[in-house]
Parts: sequence; structure tokens; C-alpha cells
Amino acid sequence: MAPLQKVTSEESSSKSISGSSDHSDVEDLPLDHDRPTKRRRTSSDSVRSNGVTHDLKNVKHVKTSEATISRIKPKQAAEKVPAKVEKTSITEEDASVPETILASTAVDETATFSTLSVDPWLVASLSTMAIKTPTMVQKSSIPPILAGRDCIAGSRTGSGKTVAFAVPILQTWARDPSGIYAVVLTPTRELALQLLEQFQAIGSSQGIKCVLITGGADMRAQALDLARRPHIVIATPGRLADHIETSGADTILGLKRAKYVVLDEADRLLAAGKGSMLPAVQTCLSALPPPSARQTLLFTATLTPEVSALQDLPRPASKPPIFTVNLNTSALTLPPTLKQTYQLVNTLHREKYLHILLLTPLNLPKQTIIFANRTSTANLLERLLRLLGHRVTALHSGLPQPERTANLSRFRAGAARILVSTDLASRGLDIPAVQLVINYDLPRNPDDYIHRCGRTARAGRGGLVVNLVGQRDVDVVKAIEERVGREMQAFEEEGVSIEGRVVRDAVGVVGEKKREAMLGIEEGRDVKGNRVRKKG
Repeated sequence: MAPLQKVTSEESSSKSISGSSDHSDVEDLPLDHDRPTKRRRTSSDSVRSNGVTHDLKNVKHVKTSEATISRIKPKQAAEKVPAKVEKTSITEEDASVPETILASTAVDETATFSTLSVDPWLVASLSTMAIKTPTMVQKSSIPPILAGRDCIAGSRTGSGKTVAFAVPILQTWARDPSGIYAVVLTPTRELALQLLEQFQAIGSSQGIKCVLITGGADMRAQALDLARRPHIVIATPGRLADHIETSGADTILGLKRAKYVVLDEADRLLAAGKGSMLPAVQTCLSALPPPSARQTLLFTATLTPEVSALQDLPRPASKPPIFTVNLNTSALTLPPTLKQTYQLVNTLHREKYLHILLLTPLNLPKQTIIFANRTSTANLLERLLRLLGHRVTALHSGLPQPERTANLSRFRAGAARILVSTDLASRGLDIPAVQLVINYDLPRNPDDYIHRCGRTARAGRGGLVVNLVGQRDVDVVKAIEERVGREMQAFEEEGVSIEGRVVRDAVGVVGEKKREAMLGIEEGRDVKGNRVRKKG
């Protein structure tokens, strides 16, 4: 981290809703991150009467607690498999040996979708979506999937993983379009909706029938959709498991004939701990064909030990080895076109800094995602920013599903410039226009930080991340910098003094609007100020 300035320690006595850093948005996210060890307040945290920051020259000598680092550093990556396993035949003994393509493995750089044996109708469909050249994960994954191999693919966010499995599935389906052909499981409703839209867009010319099975929608309507034997079922594990356990046998009978099973964001689906989706995933798999009778595809941005271990499980001699694509080398990395910055804040005035940062000349036109760690914080920020005149919407588990879907559509369409979100929007969602990510709360896990940053600087485009850093966040920042191998730089914009503008333009108005926003929450009003009628 570039030399930091010290923040006044008024924040150490603050326990306001906006200053909390604990994850609570676990409806769709299996978050199991320990909290960092509390740091004892020292004399160096003395309060300045005017609340203005000043230089902390010796910040590099502030010792980061080893206990803190050990609790928030990611697990060490599993030992890498050799680049390629040579084999002459598949026998009982060698059937479990996987074949792995690493980032360093030679892949034909000149490959096109046509040379990958993709059918002409799919090449034309992709071309209409401005997808003309396959990415590395697509070049590596499409041929073995078309050849009937099970596949585990790890590749960074924004690398085109959905196309990598959707294209071979649609190609083989088009040659035998009957019944439920593929079941795709993904952790969140938003990701499921995005997958549905991509399958429909790619397969529209062939009359593909897809259904979405997620929470927040009518169970009876979904049961009817399943009974009609759609071609592609895209579901969250919890809701599909509900149907398997409660809907009639006729409803789920078609699942037994699926040719493909896809686990998208497999690391999250298979993660253990608080909020784990494993029980629901296991229920879903119990209603699907056995591994020997289906093709299984696992795609993830992070090849966790849980995912990697699957390639070593015993396999029938009749099944070819699992094909593993590992293009994320040492797990997650930041996009090279991303600029990381920090803005030191006093936690008592964090919202004021956020308001001013959103209004600087360079940031004002940018499509922006603001990440908060708690649902309650995201709710408050959306209300506050709306009262301050920002075009803002929100995405978190406290919202009903129709509202979440509508809000995400508004943001994608540009009707809202700012999306306030929990980690629901940190992974998988592809919103190309995002140019700015602001971490209102820093995540306690460095890998979550990388996922958040991955919402911008996608597909070679530039992007900016601004992290609001209080004195209590210094240890977390150091752990993040160690994890990503890059230092954050102080946020600067020519001709703009953030601290000066906070004092001059934000102290009074933001404080007033925050009280108004909190009053609206207490009175049970919606974000537009209307009273919400209680049902019943």
C-alpha cells in the first residue's frame, strides 16, 4: 500500500449500521469467513478535533497481526497436476487419471469456432451476439466436451465460461432435441437468469425451450413448466430440491433423462460451512442420471480443493478421464487493466466520502457498483443516495425476487447509474458497462475482493476500484495487497480535493438525508418513501 494517511479514531467508538463489516447476506451465498482479530486501540489512534486526516509516515511499520492474516488469507491452492498425462488406452487402472490443460499449455492461438468443430448455425448465432473469436477457456473446453468428456474448468471471471459449456450442449441437443437435455445448477437467482438469457440468445434460431427454476416464483407454475419437458433447466439448488421433494413424480420424471449436468460457480455450490448448498445439490443429483449415464461439467473461477479433489475420484473403466482446464494459474488474479485505489475515511463520515466520490468530474458519468458487507447497509445506502439525487438501485437478499430482477435490468439498461449491492453481484454477473467499483466496506476475504473487482475491467477494458479505508481496515488492506501482489494507490483526481469537498459540500446535507433515510426504514416505508402495507 502506498504511504497511508492516518484516520481519526472517532470511528473506534462508532457502531453505526454503515460501519459494520460482517457478512449477513447469506440467503444465496455460502459465506463462511471468520471475522478478523480485534486490534487493540493504541495511543497512535488519538482523536483530532477537526476530524481531518494527516500523514502516517510509519504505516509500513504497523505490524499486521499474524492471527488476522491467517484468518483472512485464502487456503493454499491444491498441488498442480502435471501439464498433460499421456495415455494410450483407457483401462480400469488408468481411467481415473485426469488430463489437465494449464494456462501455460500450448493452445492453438489461431483457433476459430469453426476449427473447434462448432456447427455453422452456432457460429452464426454467436456472430450476431458479437462473439466472433473464442477465448482461451472456450478453445480448451469445447472440443473435449463435444467428444463426450466430463470436464472441470477453472478460468477467471469474464473469460467466457458460459459459452464454453452452452455451445457444446446446444450443438449435441440440436441433433437430438428431445426431453430435458441439460440441467444447469448455479448459486443465485441472478446468475440463473443470466444463464437463461444466454442459452435463449444462442439457441433461439433452433427453438430452444428453457425454464428457470429459482426461489421467489410460483411453485405450481414451475412444476407445470418442468412437466412439459423443457430442453434446458436452469435452477438454483434450493428451489429444484424443493420440487424434487414436494412435487409429483410426473413433474421431475424428465430429470432422469438429462444428458448433461452443469455446476456453474462450482466452488460455491460445493463449499461447506455456514449457508452451504451441498445438501440441496446432493438432493438435485439424486434425481438426475448417475454419473455413468450423464456428462458432468463443472465451471468455476476458482479451482478450490473441494473442486479439484473431484478429478481424483474413482471412475468406471467405460468413462474417459475427466478433462481439466486450469487457466487461472495461481487461482484468482486481478485484471491487468484494473487500477486499484484507496480513499482514507473516518468511519463516522464514510457516507459523506462516498457521496463526494460519486460526484467528481471523472466519476460522475461512470456506471458504478458499490459493495457493502451487510444487507442493512446496502438498504440504507440506496435510500440515502436516492435522497441525495443519485440514480441508484439495489441488489441484495432483503428484496423480493421480482424487485431484484427489475433492479438489475434497470442497471443493465442504464436507467440507474449506480447499483448498491452485497456480494450477490460480486461473481458471475456480466455487466460490461461497469467502469467503477467502490468497496464501501472492504470484504474480509481477499478472494471476495478479487471477485468484486472483477465486475469492472472486463474483456480487456479499463476499470477503477476505490476502496474506502478506515483505520481498522489497515490489516485487511495489507492482506489483500499480499494476496493480489499489487499495492493500492491513493485516489487522486486532478483539481479535486476529496477532504475539502467533504467538509464544504457534504457534512450538513448528507447527515440530514441519512437521518431521513433511517426514519423511513423505522417507519416501514419503501425506498420511494411510500408506506408499505402489511399483508393480512
